Amino acid sequence: MTCWYEGPLAAFDTETTGVDVEGDRIVSAALVVQDSAGARFRATRWLINPGVPVPAGATEIHGLTDEHLQHNGRWPSPVVEEIARALAEQCAAGRPLVIMNAPFDLTMLDRELRRHRASSLSRYLEARPLHVLDPRVLDKHLDRYRKGRRTLTDLCEFYGVTLDGAHDAAADATASIELVRAVGRRFAARLERLSPAELHTLQAVWHAAQARGLQAWFARNGSDEAVDPAWPLRPELRRAEAA
Repeated sequence: MTCWYEGPLAAFDTETTGVDVEGDRIVSAALVVQDSAGARFRATRWLINPGVPVPAGATEIHGLTDEHLQHNGRWPSPVVEEIARALAEQCAAGRPLVIMNAPFDLTMLDRELRRHRASSLSRYLEARPLHVLDPRVLDKHLDRYRKGRRTLTDLCEFYGVTLDGAHDAAADATASIELVRAVGRRFAARLERLSPAELHTLQAVWHAAQARGLQAWFARNGSDEAVDPAWPLRPELRRAEAA
């Protein structure tokens, strides 16, 4: 029987106007599908005109300018629905979704759906099992004492995965698939008997523990920064909290 890390996978990634999932906007997204290890990648790309200025700092990261998005991007409302339906199709087909730092990308999509469609990501995924594989959570749990940063670029370098064109949504999604396969192979003895459904449940527990550890580290260093333990999607803020 083929292990999950050798079988069909899909990966999702976004580029945004910033890192605030409650207020920033998606400017590009990609869904990449691979039917088995070594098979051809199939990518679907979306470019969005967010309707708000793109900060210079964000443009420096992903290269997408206001002018380019205004001329080539589509309005958010139909695009975010297309993205949500595409993810739902992958879930219905039984493909695990590889999402590096899943709470960021999935929460961004959920907030855009609420903003532009008066809907939510959970509505599109109703009756479709969501099985997320997050390379960051997996690596941090399986190799917890290794020092160093764990960004996509850092993890790709550590696991020997090629990342061409970092901060392009399709390139990052493609690398994420290869990365999660590399993590699976390296820790096969601990992972091969687990199904994607079981791993999804375990990652929620692992991420919460990782968040508590980071929160404690912040407290020891005099920072009041909050770390959200929710995974793979952050709950909607109450209006009073968001105000």
